[in-house]
Amino acid sequence: MADQKLLPGDVHRYDEVAPAPTPAPASTLTESPRRRLLGGRWLRRAVTNSTAILLLLAAWEVLPRLGVVDPVFVPPLSENLVAWYDLLVGGQLPEHLEASLARSLSGFGLAIVLAIPLGLLIGWYKPVADFLTPLLELFRNTSAVALLPVFTLILGIGETTKVTFVLYACAWPILLNTISGVKTVEPLLIKSARSMGLGPVRLFQKVILPAAVPTIFTGVRLAGAYSILVLLFAEMVGAKAGLGYLILDTQSSFRIPDMYAGIITISVLGLLFNLLLVGVERRFSTWRTT
Repeated sequence: MADQKLLPGDVHRYDEVAPAPTPAPASTLTESPRRRLLGGRWLRRAVTNSTAILLLLAAWEVLPRLGVVDPVFVPPLSENLVAWYDLLVGGQLPEHLEASLARSLSGFGLAIVLAIPLGLLIGWYKPVADFLTPLLELFRNTSAVALLPVFTLILGIGETTKVTFVLYACAWPILLNTISGVKTVEPLLIKSARSMGLGPVRLFQKVILPAAVPTIFTGVRLAGAYSILVLLFAEMVGAKAGLGYLILDTQSSFRIPDMYAGIITISVLGLLFNLLLVGVERRFSTWRTT
């Protein structure tokens, strides 16, 4: 039977040998599990990071209703959110938010423009550092809030005082971190770059500045938080608009939910500002992962 020849009519469909399936590429086989793994990690991290905040919000809603805290002074979260929505629809919240953002961003931007070059200069040139370090040590230990009356006496109670006050408070973390970033560059990198024939300008551009970027951005992020926090103090003195003025005005008139609405706005604004700065830092620090 093995040597018997089959006629054309004797070959049936079930006698034919099916071709071997083409194996799928390894990337196709692993892509879906990898996506699921990354998605699961992202979900677990999001849940972990938000658990404490969710518990705080739940306690804020439940404890006043149970009488654990006085609901007159700490209203439930839902009432504060209703007050926030009313301020938003009524146009008061956008007006105060716009005023605060203009002052905060102006002072913060000026601090970046002035403090980073000065910090690079102090950190890179020892004679400049020796000349300015005693002055820096004197003012770095003086609270910006303590100097607010001085700013008010010299510059008045207008917009210039508020922007200058934010500038002063934001300049210090940026300046000190920039100086630290330049001074703590790995000496071996500098020696290697000099041995390759890099001049002072190219050495600073290719080695010093990129190595100092993470520390500089740490100072920028701290200054971003300061630009909002210290502004509240400035807006509580002689201001007619701004989130600080809103909080003080609602507190003095005993509109407690409106006061908490202003506080919530400041918290969310600070969080968004920090996330923005983190994204910018990652954009300018991609060289570390390449």
